[in-house]
Amino acid sequence: MTSTEFRIGGDLGVRRLGFGAMRLSTDPGPARAGALAVARRAVELGVTLIDTAHLYGGGANEELLAEALHPYPDDLLITTKVGVARTGPGGEWKLDGRPALLRDQVDQALRRLRVERIELLQLHRIDPATPLADQVGTLRDLRTEGKIGRIGLSEVTVDELGRAREIVDIASVQNRYSLLDREYEPVLAACEAAGIAFLPWRPVAWGEAGATAGIAAVAAELDATPTQVALAWLLGHSPVLLPIPGTARIDHLEENVAAERLELTPAHLERLDRLHEAG
Repeated sequence: MTSTEFRIGGDLGVRRLGFGAMRLSTDPGPARAGALAVARRAVELGVTLIDTAHLYGGGANEELLAEALHPYPDDLLITTKVGVARTGPGGEWKLDGRPALLRDQVDQALRRLRVERIELLQLHRIDPATPLADQVGTLRDLRTEGKIGRIGLSEVTVDELGRAREIVDIASVQNRYSLLDREYEPVLAACEAAGIAFLPWRPVAWGEAGATAGIAAVAAELDATPTQVALAWLLGHSPVLLPIPGTARIDHLEENVAAERLELTPAHLERLDRLHEAG
């Protein structure tokens, strides 16, 4: 049976099927009320890993989660990301990994999330204009200062992951990955070898109609939805995969969480793997 739990960094236990908060609306009114309800329902359903970022509304998404869930349950991990800021020439968002900027965004996240330490802090992207050692080294220093518990990276290659690990322990990687989008399979393999959590973003992405039909066929056999099949495949494909599907609807949230109970047989897994190979 597929394990439903994982220890990030070897000690921080979470349920593997998490929740991505990016789609939650931070606008005032009914949309915000709905977003608060979705976040609270996720925790009611037993989700213990919620992913957000400074980029999501310039911190507004972090504030929304704090409004919905603080004081947090003891087993809840809210992980956030830094390293993207409105520092472009016209005030647009751009990658920005300068040490002072990273420190400021971490301090903002601590305030917005109403915590004294962020148990898992991820670098949203590696800024090519700033030396990797400066970016990862800043997060290492923040961990030493007690503001961060564990450090993660997002959208990295095997080489970048290896170079970062020469500087500090890396507890997680958050790259784009799904049943039909496996460009980062080598990164997943590196994470498996090192026991690093891999949080696939966009974990449900449909490809060509034929591939979608193949997933739908397996779903019909199991009385499930194609989304549930795609999420169950991730859970069965690698023990370090921690999917974080996002939604702004409670019914979709409940559908996603139910995928944890879906058991794919070896024959199903083989058929689903062939869809990617055919693509």
